[in-house]
Formats: sequence, C-alpha cells, structure tokens
Amino acid sequence: MFEHLVVFKFNDKITPSKQQEFVSQLLALQDNIPGIIDLTAGINVTEETDRIQGFTLGLRVTFESQEALRAYGPHPAHQAFVASLDGWIENVIVTDFPIPSK
Repeated sequence: MFEHLVVFKFNDKITPSKQQEFVSQLLALQDNIPGIIDLTAGINVTEETDRIQGFTLGLRVTFESQEALRAYGPHPAHQAFVASLDGWIENVIVTDFPIPSK
C-alpha cells in the first residue's frame, strides 16, 4: 500500500465555502478512481497557527499499490480537480510513501 499526502495553500481570494467545495470534490474521488482504499480530506483546524504557513486544506489517500498511485495522477477525475484549482492555489506540498507491512 502507498500513502499520498497533500496540503494546499490558497491565495487570498479563497472563501470558506470555496474551500469546502474543494473538500467535497476531493472526497468524491474515492468513488471515481480505482485503487483507492481510503481517502480523507478536510480544512485545517490546528491550533498551531504559527506552524501552518498558510496551508489550510489537507488530503490523505491510501492506495492499494504503487501502480494505483501512479494511475491516480493522470486519471480524468483527478485532472478535473487539478484544473478546478486554477486561479485559487498558491502552493501545494505532496509526499508519497510506502506503508510498511506489519
């Protein structure tokens, strides 16, 4: 299995309702992209405000394999989400890593 973590930093035009719209779009990916075992997304509510550096939305996706993770990027549903970020996004951090077997 592979874990995919993303945090989004939006520009100052973003509204809370638009951020929630992005969360809804992300949550819908689980039903549309094969190989996703679990997906969570949400607005950052940490009280460590001095550490968030403006990143306000988080995404975690667990994939069944590295191949499923690789297929996710070019998938049309993912690409549609990426396109919807145009004009809203300032920065994104992504990390992918294998989940060790227990």
